[in-house]
Amino acid sequence: MIKSYKFRRRIANFFIYLLLAILGIIWVSPFVYLVMHSFRAESMTTVPYLIPHEWTFDNYIKLFTSAGSSSINFPRWFINTFVVAIFSCIISTISVLAVSYTFSRLRFGARKKLMNVAMILGMFPGFMTMIAIYYLLKAMGLNQNLIALVICYSSGAGLGFQISKGFFDTIPRALDEAATIDGATRNQIFWKIILPMSKPIVVYTVLTSFIGPWCDFILAKIIMGDKRELYTVAIGLQSMVSAEFINEYYKQFLAGSVMVAIPITTLFLIMQRYYVEGVTAGGVKG
Repeated sequence: MIKSYKFRRRIANFFIYLLLAILGIIWVSPFVYLVMHSFRAESMTTVPYLIPHEWTFDNYIKLFTSAGSSSINFPRWFINTFVVAIFSCIISTISVLAVSYTFSRLRFGARKKLMNVAMILGMFPGFMTMIAIYYLLKAMGLNQNLIALVICYSSGAGLGFQISKGFFDTIPRALDEAATIDGATRNQIFWKIILPMSKPIVVYTVLTSFIGPWCDFILAKIIMGDKRELYTVAIGLQSMVSAEFINEYYKQFLAGSVMVAIPITTLFLIMQRYYVEGVTAGGVKG
């Protein structure tokens, strides 16, 4: 009986692992293709070999040295995206953590109502308001402006307080009370006591606040329109595979896609442990 059970379990595990292996290969294969063909030397108009026959770094070199030709300027787009992502990340992180601490620690009359309103607003997809946002920015003279992107990405960040609030709820309130007895203000408690103890959730918030502006396409495209010098990398890479440029810049598009993935991948690998801790610790009921 026991041997029969072990045999059935092994068979079941074999098919489960086989299915997972197949799904893993399917998931990884586009990224493998992307990296391999970013080093491809032969033209993409020839037979699309699965594995390139000739390898070269010229696609990466041309990506950064052919700036300005044919309205393709990847270095400028990369810098635009980096600047927007950094400023949005700083503002969003401070906003999210401050709102989370407020809802976690302070008790005031409209607290529950504000939390419920924030939860309801979070249920609506962001693209529903994009046209209205565009016309508001245009009325203020901020359309086709990098500042407009920073405002859009960071102004509503405080609504995403739920996970950070859950993390702050796990920190004993006795620390706040002891600091208050010693004469510390709420501001001092937040910056000098709570945040130093909250590295996992700070790292999680920084990563999510940085990834959003770095990868966004739709909102950036609506705001920037046809102003190519202020494109972000997402819009720029999309324009490189348009009908006008695809034959000439497809390999550089692949190289650019790899370059865009490097900062995010590096950040995540370095901070992965804190990211997981922040998600799991922030998932408590508050």
